[in-house]
Amino acid sequence: MSMCSSCSSGSSSTRSWIVHGIVAGAAIAAAIGAGAYLVRYRKFRSQVVGIIPARYASSRFEGKPLVNILGKPMIQRTWERAKLATTLDHIVVATDDEKIAECCRGFGADVVMTSESCRNGTERCNEALQKLDKKYDVVVNIQGDEPLIEPEIIDGIVKSLQAAPDAVFSTAVTSLKPEDAFDPNRVKCVVDNQGYAIYFSRGLIPYNKSGKVNPQFPYLLHLGIQSYDAKFLKIYPELQPTPLQLEEDLEQLKVLENGYKMKVIKVDHEAHGVDIPEDVEKIETLMREQNLS
Repeated sequence: MSMCSSCSSGSSSTRSWIVHGIVAGAAIAAAIGAGAYLVRYRKFRSQVVGIIPARYASSRFEGKPLVNILGKPMIQRTWERAKLATTLDHIVVATDDEKIAECCRGFGADVVMTSESCRNGTERCNEALQKLDKKYDVVVNIQGDEPLIEPEIIDGIVKSLQAAPDAVFSTAVTSLKPEDAFDPNRVKCVVDNQGYAIYFSRGLIPYNKSGKVNPQFPYLLHLGIQSYDAKFLKIYPELQPTPLQLEEDLEQLKVLENGYKMKVIKVDHEAHGVDIPEDVEKIETLMREQNLS
């Protein structure tokens, strides 16, 4: 009996040591894995370039990048704001127009000339990326028609993309003002519980049965700034136009329709994009109120 008890005790002790050994080994492995992950994370999508696509021809506002806003071209004001972002290693203007290029070189910006065949800002960013000497992991498409873009928003979408390896795209939204609910120039967005985009629309989304704005619902307004994984950006022009993209005339829908994931961050931002000539006066009034020169 005692021998069996001793064997049982020894067996139990052995099992105990095995369990402890497994747990200890797992802890060590986890520690090593965590350390390796942190090393990879620090290097993950670390090189970032900001690109400001700009074209002269525009159906809604021809020559928009060069419009004067309190003494400076709008493209210059956008560039100056972008330079305040801490995550950008380099900033360039991508354009197909020599007048814009000359203007940008005049205030010190680096310029990459791109073809007139680019169908949208994303394709222009991709062409510019291919022409840069240095390789980058993340490309930030900085809309030239938001001269008051906050550098913190640029940093926010870069960091959100770096922290979401399953996403190839990131962008930002803010609260939609009720008066902008049915303005097709103000793009709306809906996201899931994990902060990934579900859909974008020029119409009000979600749309309720009453057909009216629900003052209690937190509608989201899409801000034009977006960032891409550089490898995905090379793939993007090869993707065929999609039905929703063509119907809404929103390039980000092609990303979603092809099954790619897009990370969205919510920011507190007064959206002041310049879509039509009448918006210039609004921007200038705001800048005077805030003592921005």
